[in-house]
Amino acid sequence: MPHKHKKHVKHAKIFTEAKQSFPKTQPKVEDAITRKPTMSNLLKFALPTILSMIIMSTMGIVDGVFVSRWIDQNALAAVSLVFPFFGFVMAIGFMLGVGGNAMIAKKIGEGKEVEGRQNFSLIIITGIIVAAAISMIGVLAPDFILNILGVDYGVARQMAIDYMMPLVYFAPVIVSGMMFQQFLITAGKAHYSAITSFASGIVSIGLNFLFIYHLDMGLQGAALATSIGYSLSALVGWVFFSINRKGNLYFVMPKFDIRALGRASINGASEMVTMLATSIVVVLMNNILMDIEGGGLEAVAAASIMFAGMGVFSALFIGYSSGVAPITSYNFGKGDTDNLKLSYKNNMIIIGVLSIVATGLAFLLIDPLMLVYDIEPYVHMFDFIPTPDMYGIYVENSVYHLARRGFFFITASFILMAYNSFGTMFFTALNNGVVSSLLSLFRTLIFPVLAFWILPTIWGLDGAWAAMPAAEILGIVLTVVFFIKMKKRYNYA
Repeated sequence: MPHKHKKHVKHAKIFTEAKQSFPKTQPKVEDAITRKPTMSNLLKFALPTILSMIIMSTMGIVDGVFVSRWIDQNALAAVSLVFPFFGFVMAIGFMLGVGGNAMIAKKIGEGKEVEGRQNFSLIIITGIIVAAAISMIGVLAPDFILNILGVDYGVARQMAIDYMMPLVYFAPVIVSGMMFQQFLITAGKAHYSAITSFASGIVSIGLNFLFIYHLDMGLQGAALATSIGYSLSALVGWVFFSINRKGNLYFVMPKFDIRALGRASINGASEMVTMLATSIVVVLMNNILMDIEGGGLEAVAAASIMFAGMGVFSALFIGYSSGVAPITSYNFGKGDTDNLKLSYKNNMIIIGVLSIVATGLAFLLIDPLMLVYDIEPYVHMFDFIPTPDMYGIYVENSVYHLARRGFFFITASFILMAYNSFGTMFFTALNNGVVSSLLSLFRTLIFPVLAFWILPTIWGLDGAWAAMPAAEILGIVLTVVFFIKMKKRYNYA
């Protein structure tokens, strides 16, 4: 008992010492981040980020819709095969953006605004340099990337190259846009991200129509349209942080700080692990679906539709969790345990409500999603065998039935997914990158890989569809364990 008492006292000192070290005069910060974290204030603060993330996720659907409608289903499969590379590029920006955002919001809460601006400028430059290196590899050795993605030689490989190369050239722009979207939250301009994301979606839709339907540019046009759409976020970020000098965050002369870069990377490692793990799992899943009985390119195309739909709803959870993260970081840095407890309690309630609503909507929107992709239950035989005697004969569309069945499996796990996503982002906001990364690593990589390795051998295609829900079930157990284990250390409950 004495040992436990000492340990509790040691943990309790975290906030006491923090409060004593803060200046009596609180730093200038945007009003929104300092308000009491009531449910209404949390929702208002997170809403722009939610909208931004949902719109960004629908941009990926836009490519798939145009490709499916005006090219063919095999091209849709090629988009799915290249997705892991796109995910890797975005993961770089998301890691530095989320991790750096948590660190800098905490420093602002501590009154270290100048240091925060220097770190911010350094993180942006570092992200662009890393992305430029990725572009160089993609330009000089595209076959190396395609081999990692598991794209075989033949028609699928050529289509994959057509879609991948524009993304390679735009990698630095995509990464900088991802970072700016996160930093605009701390700058109190999250609505800029939402407006920009909406504009990006409109631009992407318009350019897809122009490039694919009118100019017949195929997959290259689809990728180019998406890349240009993402460029708007980068443009807005560069202009805002270069011109605005009245807020708490803007560009200054960066000071090289390897510890700050390391801390930002560790803080955001869980978010990078999530996106990288998703890419790895998609590669694994695509290979399994190509080889499994009843699979093939049709199953890969079906999975592309399923995960596009899932991406919209997961964006809701990720958008909310990342949107409220700066409030957690600020109150943690300030040492305000009352507001930290209140925000945690209200976040748990809001996440529960959002997940239930999302689950209900997902079940209702399965068939409309198919229609958006122009995937119908039956297709005219003429589409496959162009002979005069085939008119009037219809056959089942395997892509439709595979996608619909798989989406029912995935939708059932949305409630668990919501809390798992929040848990990962919550510990990132508390600047505990180790716990956040562990949660992300197991939930998005280790558990899914085990599930994909075991379940398809038992249940075939149904086992493949059930792999992600199984991973979420295992993930929620780990999330709850860390919520309980860490609450005494951070005093959030």
